[in-house]
Amino acid sequence: MSSTVELTKENFDQTVTENEFVLIDFWASWCGPCRQFAPVYDKAAEENPDLVFGKVDTEAQPELAAAFNIQSIPTLMIVRDQVAVFAQPGALPEAALTDVIGQARKLDMDEVRKSIAAQQSSAPGE
Repeated sequence: MSSTVELTKENFDQTVTENEFVLIDFWASWCGPCRQFAPVYDKAAEENPDLVFGKVDTEAQPELAAAFNIQSIPTLMIVRDQVAVFAQPGALPEAALTDVIGQARKLDMDEVRKSIAAQQSSAPGE
């Protein structure tokens, strides 16, 4: 059984809302780098059973890809406490993915929320 969840527009919000830490791989079957990244991603999912690893097929779920302004695939996104704390296009090598997961685990989400609130309050206009 795969430890990754197929994310769709029907289950995406619920998955992100109900789980503290979600990694999302935006991919497509025709994308070579996506296919190369898949085993690295699946291995990380097996090594981090406490985290939720989701995959968004950008061909099947164009609305989700558009909602997150995904320009190139694969794109890896990490959402903690419903805040996107990491988003980067490109197939990450295993060591880089492990490092990114480690950094995201260490984030102080209270600090992240404070900095987002500060950015939003200082944003001009609106």
